[in-house]
Amino acid sequence: MRECISVHIGQAGVQMGNSCWELYCLEHGIEPDGIISSSASSGQRDSSFGTFFSETGLGKYVPRAIFVDLEPSVIDGIRTGIYRTLFHPEQLINGKEDAANNYARGHYSIGKEIIDSVVDRARKMVTTLWRVFCISTLVPVALAIRDAMGGRICWSI
Repeated sequence: MRECISVHIGQAGVQMGNSCWELYCLEHGIEPDGIISSSASSGQRDSSFGTFFSETGLGKYVPRAIFVDLEPSVIDGIRTGIYRTLFHPEQLINGKEDAANNYARGHYSIGKEIIDSVVDRARKMVTTLWRVFCISTLVPVALAIRDAMGGRICWSI
């Protein structure tokens, strides 16, 4: 089976990623707690979702995704939202303050502080997989040009 890891970067990337994972769960009959719904149809119960989800020893499905933002408020929205138990806490990485649209702060100081934890988490995910098919990054194109942290993460991974 092919396996894919998704990395969602920045406010827009995290918000879009959260919506995408909500949709993936609905399409495959996975409840917000990661358990397959007993009312899921047979079409929803196929194994195709294994490309994007890892199964835990307790039968819970966890998305292979990493969410990264310098400012904590957007990721805190995931931590307190409906799908809060779907994601492993180590997959939600945030800094303490925003770069305030300053490329140098995002690349050289604030972004540099969390890059190691993002790369370590990505490496940890890759080592648990048998056949990594892709590492997908979700950084909105309009922002990617000026997004220092997003560029740094993509370059490091």
